[in-house]
Amino acid sequence: MGLRNNIDKIKPNFEEGGKFAKFHSTFEAFETFLYTPNRVTTNGAHIRNYVDMKRSLIYVVFALIPCFLFGTWNIGYQHFLSVGESVTFWQTFGYGLLKIIPLYIVSYIVGLAIEFIFAEIRHEEVNEGYFVTGFLIPLIMPVDVPLWMLAIAVAFAVIIGKEVFGGSGMNVVNPALLARAFLFFSYPSKMTGDNVWIAEKADAYSGATPLGTIFNGGSVNDLPSLADLFIGTIPGSVGETSKIAILIGGIFLIITGIASLRIIISTFIGAIAMTLVFNVLGTNPAMEVPFYYQIMMGGFLFGTFFMATDPVTAAQTNIGKWVYGFLIGAIAILIRVANPGYPEGMMLSILLMNVFAPLIDWCVVACNIRKRKKRWAAAERSDK
Repeated sequence: MGLRNNIDKIKPNFEEGGKFAKFHSTFEAFETFLYTPNRVTTNGAHIRNYVDMKRSLIYVVFALIPCFLFGTWNIGYQHFLSVGESVTFWQTFGYGLLKIIPLYIVSYIVGLAIEFIFAEIRHEEVNEGYFVTGFLIPLIMPVDVPLWMLAIAVAFAVIIGKEVFGGSGMNVVNPALLARAFLFFSYPSKMTGDNVWIAEKADAYSGATPLGTIFNGGSVNDLPSLADLFIGTIPGSVGETSKIAILIGGIFLIITGIASLRIIISTFIGAIAMTLVFNVLGTNPAMEVPFYYQIMMGGFLFGTFFMATDPVTAAQTNIGKWVYGFLIGAIAILIRVANPGYPEGMMLSILLMNVFAPLIDWCVVACNIRKRKKRWAAAERSDK
């Protein structure tokens, strides 16, 4: 109760007329982060229970923790494997922690600073969405990305991807993916998806990610085993390698109702269908990759559970979610196979469908309206 009493004591200073009133948005953000506010909604009944947006978003952070823990360990594992050293579990994990913490520091300092500045300028409450975005961004980046590049990417994603549209809940595309896309096109040497992403790897150590292997002349036989892909003991983005960790977090999101099962299932269906089409054609090694390898490689699984299901940028209608997810899966495989220059097609596929999600929902609603009009017209004729 001591913390609550101290907050209540200084709160009048940040209210209208107080000497720190211009920092009201900043104070409110910290207060509601610590305690559930006594008011949940301000415009309409879009939240229908005691869980406000901050509490629902924290579920996503909880779901990402398995990916964070394994990814941190894998950073150290890949490093010591490349230099040929054998160390303990805690040395491996500690090495990875020292590498990933700076990414989180940059992500949150840059992102939250921009969020607070825009909130104060607009005299609005600080948007909660960046708590998840800031946690996601380091997980989808190479661990060796320069911090200044990461800072620029975060600033671009928050300003262009969120704030110009009005902040959290108003953005058209996923900000975390936009940060990755910015690095992909601005600094392709760091984000191509072809090269091994290992922190301070040995100079003599070279190789390629699984996607880089198959889409640059390799064959299915050159890929890591399914067990390695599933466990995640391979190079890659921090949070995308371990499929076990992703599934643990994804199942948690499904159980809590945060992630849409329709989008998840339809994304798998779209990927499998497109892969089978390419398997039939089979004119190059990339077309011969089985669907289960396509799903296990790169960021497909991570993107399906944590990016495609973003409730802000995804389709909202039930039928629209099926269409939206199917197209994400199909286009991701299409980009991977048909354009080897972009081996990680999941990122571009989700961003593309983020843009088309409102159109999909509009078409679904318009179709339902036409069907109802026809039913009403038929009912009126039958009454006559």
